[in-house]
Amino acid sequence: MAKTEKVTVHEIKPDLFINVLAEKLKQMKEFAMPEWAKFVKTSHGKERPPQQSDWWYIRAASILRTLYVRGVIGVERLRTKYGTRKNPGVSPEKFVKASGKIIRTILQQAEKAGLAELVKGKRSGRRLTKKGKEWLEEIAAELKKKEKNE
Repeated sequence: MAKTEKVTVHEIKPDLFINVLAEKLKQMKEFAMPEWAKFVKTSHGKERPPQQSDWWYIRAASILRTLYVRGVIGVERLRTKYGTRKNPGVSPEKFVKASGKIIRTILQQAEKAGLAELVKGKRSGRRLTKKGKEWLEEIAAELKKKEKNE
């Protein structure tokens, strides 16, 4: 009996993994894009809302991958990660954080789906559940298998 090798998310290219994960999230009813998300900017440093129709799922996939890679992480750290430079015109550009509402809502959706859980203590925030880690590793294993076959 051959021993199956455990594949981690780290072994897959982030852009490929996030795109595949976003497609899987589209099929989950917990990750439905809220009605208000069509009209909001991702940061007050942006001039317009995202142009991609599936940007919500891509952001959700990216957040889930970040939870896998970094362990426990809170909304404020994620706001900093997804922040951008604001161009106020004549004055120098300045870094601004991303919208917390979008990140918080995606984390709440992940909790409803059973993929993430709230952690209180010295390092507060959210982390993936065992189910969430296993699911992400399954997707990574599928991608690794496809990569080997090609």
